[in-house]
Amino acid sequence: MPLSETVIRQTKAESKAIKLFDGRGLFLIIKPNGARGWRFKYRIDGREKLLSFGVYPDVPLKLARDRREAARQQLASGIDPGTKRKAEKVAQGNTFEAIAREWLALQEPKLAPATFAKATWTLETLIFPGLGRRPIAKIAAPDLLAVLRKIEVRGTYETAHRAKQRCGQVFRYAIATGRRPRHHRRPTRCAGPRGDDEPCRRHRSRPRR
Repeated sequence: MPLSETVIRQTKAESKAIKLFDGRGLFLIIKPNGARGWRFKYRIDGREKLLSFGVYPDVPLKLARDRREAARQQLASGIDPGTKRKAEKVAQGNTFEAIAREWLALQEPKLAPATFAKATWTLETLIFPGLGRRPIAKIAAPDLLAVLRKIEVRGTYETAHRAKQRCGQVFRYAIATGRRPRHHRRPTRCAGPRGDDEPCRRHRSRPRR
């Protein structure tokens, strides 16, 4: 029998974890300490798996059912909802801002306080608004160039050059830690302030003889 909000609220925690089943793989687990969490049980490729849908009451019954139906639609299309969620989390963690902040944390003990503060300001104020939420593996030279051009129009060419240098350090760190493929050319090699945004050497057209 499907669950109701009344049944959920009236069920008390016991000495052992208990499960309240709603059907179609969805159930609410109530732990001895009173914590309540939604779980979705499913099978794919002959294996049984569990997926968390959040805690109750932050995630009410209706929302938990909506998430169950979305997961079942993914399964019907041959997609493992658990694997998909993990991939999305990895992608979120591989944004330019996330990796840049990792890099900044490693540089803080090495840099003078003023230098570290300037590097942080450069990235937070000038770069993150344009590139911060982008997956670092997807950022190309034109993307970086557009951000640098916005700095240039203020007449601060030296600042644009420093920003490019900091971005280059972040891209190298991303490559070293496996978040950006090594075969991807760093955008900073092909984009820069004051006209050095000409094509990379390997892409330049050869002069006619």
